[in-house]
Amino acid sequence: MTSSSSDPVITSSFEAVRRKIARACRIAGRAPETVTLVAVTKTQSDAALEAALGAGQRVFGENRVQEARAHWMSRRAGPGLELRLIGPLQTNKVADAVALFDVIETVDRVKLVEALAMEAAKTGRNPRVLVQVNTGAEPQKAGVLPEEADALIASARAAGLAVEGLMCVPPVDEAPGLHFALLRKIARRNGLSGLSMGMSGDFEVAIRFGATHVRVGSALFGERRTPETTAPA
Repeated sequence: MTSSSSDPVITSSFEAVRRKIARACRIAGRAPETVTLVAVTKTQSDAALEAALGAGQRVFGENRVQEARAHWMSRRAGPGLELRLIGPLQTNKVADAVALFDVIETVDRVKLVEALAMEAAKTGRNPRVLVQVNTGAEPQKAGVLPEEADALIASARAAGLAVEGLMCVPPVDEAPGLHFALLRKIARRNGLSGLSMGMSGDFEVAIRFGATHVRVGSALFGERRTPETTAPA
């Protein structure tokens, strides 16, 4: 399927989220166009994807390479479409990820940096990347520890990767602003402007702390159709 279709519920949800982004930007003294809405489409149906496209959305986040291929290979030629990998990436999926995604937000270790650089050298395709920081030092989560982030950013740059910013997923039981502030601090001292932070429940807070990209799923599409998985892409 390549033509987009409308869905009144999803269209209304996109409008509501965009209004909230604009309002949060006004409160923060920012222009709304400084924040990009990334629609998270993991587990979503073809109909939901078409409705999102019909609502004018062009930037999408996917958690797994295989699901993203199923979602987007037939839609990849859409005007202005940008795909962002927002889930953990295994090194054995790097070739597929580099071929499919415009941005990989989850660079979190030197081994992955090396694999991405090797694939970029081989193919000539070099997706922009974000370094994922585990701001809460949670053992079950991906991401480089905050105290090791500077070194990983330097390694990624030295390898020739196009590092445009940082990404984080705060602990669910802590105030997200503390983690957004930490991510912003790391970004500033490394001269990075991109901040992918904030999801359905806290993207307005993230905007106040300088988010340039907010990753929103359930506020746009409703609750996920299948349980969340933590398996890498």
